[in-house]
Amino acid sequence: VQLQASGGGLVQAGGSLRLSCGASGRTFSSYAMGWFRQAPGKEREWLAYISASGGASKYADPAKDRFTISRDNTKSTVYLQMNSLEPEDTAVHYCAASRPPTSSSYLRGTNGYNYWGQGTQVTVSS
Repeated sequence: VQLQASGGGLVQAGGSLRLSCGASGRTFSSYAMGWFRQAPGKEREWLAYISASGGASKYADPAKDRFTISRDNTKSTVYLQMNSLEPEDTAVHYCAASRPPTSSSYLRGTNGYNYWGQGTQVTVSS
């Protein structure tokens, strides 16, 4: 699976962005997907994941009530809608795919994923 993230950019505090991650291959619908971010000098941080079917999703505290993860299996694409952005959200954002069988207990960490996109920069100005 090859992943291509897009949609990052520069936005003012309080603004919104929608990240997209397109996947190659015909098995996208069998992969759980996650979004992470990494700020300079910090470890990669999990934000959200969504099950293969799209029926279940979980969020880390920084993403709760502001971000929404979704997917369209017909388009082999996963999205991250980010609202009420803050300067602290500035980071490179990565999408990742988890090859089945997937255990949800591993999807909150980087070790739970087998494939990574190249990252897209999100910069929030104050």
